[in-house]
Amino acid sequence: MVLRKIKPEIRIIGIDDSPFKRNTKDVLVVGAVFRSGLYLEGILSCFVKRDGTDATDKIIKLVNKSKHKGQLRIIMLNGIAVGGFNVIDIRRLYKKTSLPVIVMIRYKPNFEKIRSALSKFKDAKKRFAIIEKAGEVYELNLKDNNLYYQICGITRKLAEEAIKASATHSLVPEPVRVAHIIGSGIILGETKGRV
Repeated sequence: MVLRKIKPEIRIIGIDDSPFKRNTKDVLVVGAVFRSGLYLEGILSCFVKRDGTDATDKIIKLVNKSKHKGQLRIIMLNGIAVGGFNVIDIRRLYKKTSLPVIVMIRYKPNFEKIRSALSKFKDAKKRFAIIEKAGEVYELNLKDNNLYYQICGITRKLAEEAIKASATHSLVPEPVRVAHIIGSGIILGETKGRV
């Protein structure tokens, strides 16, 4: 899909994982389908392996099998990995869903720290290559704060318009903020901390 314009009520699915403990095997991932940052239209969910390698495939299946798929225009991720270091290949996600992908990053990533943290995995090089393949990290000043993002299948201009249109109640766009809130509420019984 080629996105040419961000309409006021564009459908975005925001995806985030839920809190988990060190001994958790399967981590809940929540998708919140939003009309821009205006209102929630649906919830999707699946489980991924903690520190596994199945996140990309699980999210592709989650999106493609959804009744909302025909109306979705953007996938927005809260970070490049879910369930610890279950890294999402955003280029593959875009190719298999035909939906542009925006990765929201709250703080500027330190790639050396990420590489070091990944060193405990036998496939560390492969995981880090997926992160590198996600491309440049861009900076956006929003509400006098800096946000960071990566993109696939969408221009910076349109990505920034989508971020601004969907960040209606906080610095974080509503689709990923609400996915986070729902996941936390289900797992912890209530939301703790901030997105």
